[in-house]
Amino acid sequence: MDSRYTSTAGIGDLNQLSAAIPATRVEVSTFMCVYIFSSFVVCVLYVQGVGNKEWREFGRTEVIDNTLNPDFVRKFILDYFFEERENLRFDLYDVDSKSPNLSKHDFLGQVFCTLGEIVGSQGSRLEKPIVGIPGRKCGTIILTAEELNCCRDAVLMQFCANKLDKKDFFGKSDPFLVFYRSNEDGSFTICHKTEVVKNTLNPVWQAFKISVRALCNGDYDRTIKVEVYDWDRDGSHDFIGEFTTSYRELSRGQSQFNVYEVVNPKKKGKKKKYTNSGTVTLLSFLVETEPTSLHYMNPYQLNAYGMALKAVGEIVQDYDSDKMFPALGFGAKLPPDGRISHEFALNGNPQNPYCDGIEGVMEAYYRSLKSVQLYGPTNFAPVINHVARYAASVKDGSQYFVLLIVTDGVISDMAQTKESIVNASKLPMSIIIVGVGPAEFDAMVELDGDDVRVSSRGKYAERDIVQFVPFRDYIDRSGNHILSMARLAKDVLAEIPEQFLSYMRARGIKPSPAPPPYTPPTHVLQTQI
Repeated sequence: MDSRYTSTAGIGDLNQLSAAIPATRVEVSTFMCVYIFSSFVVCVLYVQGVGNKEWREFGRTEVIDNTLNPDFVRKFILDYFFEERENLRFDLYDVDSKSPNLSKHDFLGQVFCTLGEIVGSQGSRLEKPIVGIPGRKCGTIILTAEELNCCRDAVLMQFCANKLDKKDFFGKSDPFLVFYRSNEDGSFTICHKTEVVKNTLNPVWQAFKISVRALCNGDYDRTIKVEVYDWDRDGSHDFIGEFTTSYRELSRGQSQFNVYEVVNPKKKGKKKKYTNSGTVTLLSFLVETEPTSLHYMNPYQLNAYGMALKAVGEIVQDYDSDKMFPALGFGAKLPPDGRISHEFALNGNPQNPYCDGIEGVMEAYYRSLKSVQLYGPTNFAPVINHVARYAASVKDGSQYFVLLIVTDGVISDMAQTKESIVNASKLPMSIIIVGVGPAEFDAMVELDGDDVRVSSRGKYAERDIVQFVPFRDYIDRSGNHILSMARLAKDVLAEIPEQFLSYMRARGIKPSPAPPPYTPPTHVLQTQI
């Protein structure tokens, strides 16, 4: 059996738009949805295409439970083009299960606007009513936008607290921290929540990493507000107190300057002898300068894409007969004219995109990074259709194609990709998606189809052909070493045998008869006398 596998190095990093493009990167926050009687709320952002006017999903917030006024931590990072009308749609759902399929959840309402409306509103703060359910007052959504600083630093911080107020009748408290950065109009935007530490007045929270851009947008003196809460199961978390700081103060590290009194203003106003509701102490503060992209070429070690390509490629290459792999890239401007392509040969030869072994793929990948300009959007459908064209021409069972996609999780053509997968499910091919980097991979999990079979236009995939593997689950905390090649190999190849067999069974293709056993020739020993 000739198993042909196409390695696709996804180099569509939306953070790498050219500085020559008249665009401003803005962060859109979503919060204060009121009158929505729901236990678990999620907000889904759709962006409308310029040409075909089709709405495509851009991203989702986290699910917030047990609150009528959700203030979402996860933001949407968009490129604002002053001269273009960028139509946005925010859909709200009451989440009923873990399924990523929105049709499984209750629709609560939606809001239409343009990015220009948000940016151009007073204080870049737009308030609009939520509509969509006739006869029902759904509430209000507040959208804010802020231009992002180009700072790429991140900070790793850890906090503890001491002698916090007791809030639980039968126990102590279940404290957690909420961080906010201040805005130019004096309001605050939520940027991080810690985990809950159960039943203690002296919690030590886990260290967490946050970008300096999210924490203070690169302004070291901007006020950072931290609120301390006691977690309650019904979502009515009890306010313990708050304090303010700044990046510049935090950067002093662990010292007497970073021990903060937690103050409850209401208690302070009522009780003359009130001092505080406990203290919060900074335990550690470490600045990390992040490379500009997951494609960053470190002279001393492989980048995230390189590690994934090499590790996974070496696993699957053993199942190919000639070790010649067509390798494609997507999401870049190509020389010499800057043409945008979502399906280009990494070796620069569209007539012969084949690379000699995984080492050849790696060489072509690194060479392409020096010649192309990374550029969004990130479309998966063209490369899936590319492999599907080959697979469609060989349906007799003599070849089976495996497409390897290495991606940071960003996808701009979800609807088209689903349609491509549904069409490809009839062909002798499988798709392995390897996610690199720290992003949420909700869209990739949805494409995997383990929980809900992928569908498009009401038509379901004939069989499951996608396997998603988050590469970060197999590397150490430094990101430089693979913990277990055996486990990675097992999970990467876990579904391929059944996918292969399901195609052959459905087509009635049986294995070719085994060749007759080898019989060594008989040699007659002759002795000359």
